[in-house]
Amino acid sequence: MAEIIQRDGSWTFDGSTIRIVPGRERGVHLVRQTLGELAVPLAALAGVSYEPGRKGGRLRLRLREGADPLSQVTRGRLPEAADPYQLRVEADRSGVAEYFADEVRNALLLDQVPDGPLDRYLLPGPALPLSVAAGDGTVSFDGERVRLEWNWLTEDSKSSGGPRTLPLTEIAAVEWVPGAGLENGYLRFVVPQAPSKAPPKHDPHAVELFGFKKDGLMALLAAAVTARLPHPRQPREEPAFLVPPLPAAHSGAGQDPDPAGSDHDALLRRLRELGELHHSGILTTEEFAAAKQAILKRF
Repeated sequence: MAEIIQRDGSWTFDGSTIRIVPGRERGVHLVRQTLGELAVPLAALAGVSYEPGRKGGRLRLRLREGADPLSQVTRGRLPEAADPYQLRVEADRSGVAEYFADEVRNALLLDQVPDGPLDRYLLPGPALPLSVAAGDGTVSFDGERVRLEWNWLTEDSKSSGGPRTLPLTEIAAVEWVPGAGLENGYLRFVVPQAPSKAPPKHDPHAVELFGFKKDGLMALLAAAVTARLPHPRQPREEPAFLVPPLPAAHSGAGQDPDPAGSDHDALLRRLRELGELHHSGILTTEEFAAAKQAILKRF
């Protein structure tokens, strides 16, 4: 058992799991306080390090790619103070921090944990339900649908359509970008059935973020939705209805005088049908491309 307790929080390692509890001090970042306690399995780790400094140091966990929906969404863009996988260590506790890091490293070696990417999340993401008000709107998520509501800062082009409710099944991806310099950030829900190239301030599926304290909480909401979407490394299965059936000529029934020509015509008709479904918005661009490729292989 290895444990380190600081004002910034406490980390405990029992050989298989690191339990992270954020501190209750006033200076602990709002994102970490809202996220609460985390249990990080050893299999989710790619490494650990202790970085000493002049006035103290920092313990830092490095997670395997694809292990955590929050890391998947933020991609290292959270401020250090908001990152739940970092712990500020006081100067007189550097020895404890180094011991903690060594214990985790030894366990990774003994269990031969690979550091490569994963095809499933090993952390569940933030608890639900979750509602965050920041920027020009409020976003709520109950596990099945996302609701976007607007405030007085919202552009008329976006607020005129009223609140938006998006079933999880209509969301393909979530994008979270923090503000940088004079550029505002945003939280955007990618909806293939209603694609938009409008900037976040005009996009009815996005919330514009102005760089204030609560912007980071939108990253938690993005992670909660992402955790319930298909993992980006999971193989995409082609829908069965998109694969064209074999014509009768291939089954041996009803001998067609020109079976090759009949097969060719049937596949061309199927291509035209798929094009119409894509044009009408029933099929996404990705689904259309996958189905088209499957048909072309049959020629």
